[in-house]
Amino acid sequence: MYLRRFARNRGALLGVALFALLVLFSAFGGLFSPYAPTDADFTALTQPPGAAHYFGTNQGGNDVYAQAVHGLQRSLVIAVSVSALTIVLAALIGAGAAYLGGRVEKLTLAVIHFLLVVPSFLILALVSHRLAGDWRVLIVVLTVFGWMTTARVVWSLSTSLRERDYVLAAEFMGVRPWRIVVRHIIPNLGSLLVVNLTLGVVATVLSETALSFLGFGVQTPDVSLGTMLADGSGTITSAPWLFVFPAGLVVLLTVSMTLVGDGLRDALDPTSVSAASGGAR
Repeated sequence: MYLRRFARNRGALLGVALFALLVLFSAFGGLFSPYAPTDADFTALTQPPGAAHYFGTNQGGNDVYAQAVHGLQRSLVIAVSVSALTIVLAALIGAGAAYLGGRVEKLTLAVIHFLLVVPSFLILALVSHRLAGDWRVLIVVLTVFGWMTTARVVWSLSTSLRERDYVLAAEFMGVRPWRIVVRHIIPNLGSLLVVNLTLGVVATVLSETALSFLGFGVQTPDVSLGTMLADGSGTITSAPWLFVFPAGLVVLLTVSMTLVGDGLRDALDPTSVSAASGGAR
């Protein structure tokens, strides 16, 4: 039923198609270019797109097409990893706090509310910059400061689920608390978690791009879409291809995941107007 609702949403199908094409481009796009992202062609500095360099070259002679493929791949790995880890943390912490209650619940909510008011972007910038912009460190830092809002929502919904008959029956049978959380509470929040997973990819892409654009994210010689936008922002009038191609990939990625997220939300929510009307847009 959910799949049929999703399939009736043309925007969601377009989002899936766009995202699939971007994944294929990041995985296999490098096969169509003889250049690596770090290769420098000193005979073609800041050369516009052509037969030799499909997306042109930058000031150092690096092939923009090869960098776009690698940059999209790096941004996708960061975004999907952070979104998945964030959802897992938020689900376990939020549902666990709601079910256990008492001091555990109060302490967890206090930590969540404290982290929500902390200027996380500044801390992200400082930590990632101090650790030389390693993309693996960036995944950890973005995850640490990205789970609180979703956990707060999960906690709010789980407070009603903990009183359901199937939870009380599991308690009566002596099932361990964390098993109840994982097997009985979290699965009933599946629609919320799936939608937040897809939309979390969009938020992470924008965060990573912003950090890399400001010089606090991925650092050279590694490449992400954010670093490419930073390099191209200063030559947008003299060499627009350095900015246009990575910006286009960022737009396509965010639009595709937003369409998929909206489609999943409509498909999983039977009360939504678009789901009831067939999802046509």
